[in-house]
Amino acid sequence: MKSFLKSCTALTVAAAFTGQALAQEMKTELGAAEGQVNIVAWPGYIERGETDPKFDWVTKFEEQSGCKVNVKTANTSDEMVALMNEGGFDLVTASGDASLRLVAGKRVQPINPELIPSWKDIDPRLESAPWHTVDGVHYGTPYMWGPNVLMYNTEVFKEAPTSWNVVFEEMDLPDGKPNKGRIQAYDGPIHIADAALYLMTHKPDLGIKTPYELNEDQYKAALDLLRVQRTLAGRYWHDAFIQIDDFKNEGVVASGSWPFQVNLLQADGAPVASVIPQEGVTGWADTTMMHADSANPNCAYMWMEHTLSSNLPSDLSVWFGANPPVLAACTDGRGMQTAEGCTKNGLDDFEKVRFWTTPVTNCASQGECVPYYRWVSDYIGVIGGR
Repeated sequence: MKSFLKSCTALTVAAAFTGQALAQEMKTELGAAEGQVNIVAWPGYIERGETDPKFDWVTKFEEQSGCKVNVKTANTSDEMVALMNEGGFDLVTASGDASLRLVAGKRVQPINPELIPSWKDIDPRLESAPWHTVDGVHYGTPYMWGPNVLMYNTEVFKEAPTSWNVVFEEMDLPDGKPNKGRIQAYDGPIHIADAALYLMTHKPDLGIKTPYELNEDQYKAALDLLRVQRTLAGRYWHDAFIQIDDFKNEGVVASGSWPFQVNLLQADGAPVASVIPQEGVTGWADTTMMHADSANPNCAYMWMEHTLSSNLPSDLSVWFGANPPVLAACTDGRGMQTAEGCTKNGLDDFEKVRFWTTPVTNCASQGECVPYYRWVSDYIGVIGGR
């Protein structure tokens, strides 16, 4: 955790974007495959059929490209930033709360869309998204996006909960038992934004306009709410598979989660479902970004093309319950996904999701906000009971 603090403090981001070009030298042509590509990825993002033989988007790529895919799983954005700071990787599937830190810290290099033939097929809503595009320069290829849903036990909640209050406020649940010890929260500083999102509805007098831009009073209110949650949470989760086990075996009945866990639990017959509550949701839009010192840039570019043109975006959309970066992946039969499946995953709810982004000091909504390095240190204090 200390390494996370160090990296986050060094890459505060706020003053890094001053209108000056951040672009390093951009690759202009591809050469021969180097034989491998090393990727830092979220759990479940790069499958080769080992978890479920139906889901494999690595084997054919390796056969066709000659690039062996090596994957290091990371469970939080801070872990991804720390790993990229250490080096030794070619690519990372970074969420919006990490991507701009990586750009500001010059840990990633600009991407040349002309070297990615399927770039033209990217969902226009993602092509120049602010979490990977700075001063018109692209620092990655859109990978996948989706909401942070409220997952719940359907035996406890006969009807879907309508509010995040079941994980933020002490109360008895519909089965007549307290929620204390039966709920979880995400083990990452960006969870402060979930508290801020809740307060936007329940304490409108705070004047929060976006959960990632908080002044001192708004920030204090979010931390106070999280301290209440600290008395209720049985565990702070960051490993998706541990959360799955907790819902199956440890009596956990409600938590913020990813569609990935929901899908796997439902496939295993567990009594769970998910919902987008009335307050809305935060969410993630992930980008494949290339390390500034990538040792295998040709294989890296080949992989980025593969993420847009193969069965990957379609099948990953089914596997993770998320949305592909290429709209055609929902309908063209290249993989398992269908138009109905993408609609279920929230393809049409893009404008309703408050996507993760890095909190900065010089914020657009109110001039001066609490920067991310304080989110890191203060969240450690909250979950540590301080």
